[in-house]
Amino acid sequence: MTDMPQDQQHPQEKNDRLVVDKLLGGNPDDYNLVELARLRIRYGNFPGARTIRRDLDLILQQWQLTEPELLDKTRQIHHLGHVYRRSTSEDAQDWS
Repeated sequence: MTDMPQDQQHPQEKNDRLVVDKLLGGNPDDYNLVELARLRIRYGNFPGARTIRRDLDLILQQWQLTEPELLDKTRQIHHLGHVYRRSTSEDAQDWS
């Protein structure tokens, strides 16, 4: 009998769920694109958070982007270096 590894809960999942919910109703502006890419990277190979990963896929589909297109766009955005400058302490990003 094979033991299947159990799904894990990411320590940032509760906060990230709020961001994902905003993205689901949002538009693909620079800030939202960067947030989507950040979360795609965070949860890409994470063993769990299936609903968040499913919703991140849905957002990509709604915005008619592939992951390579998203990452290319966000590299360009970060190159300009302005997207997180408007962040307040409430919007501070945690890349862990």
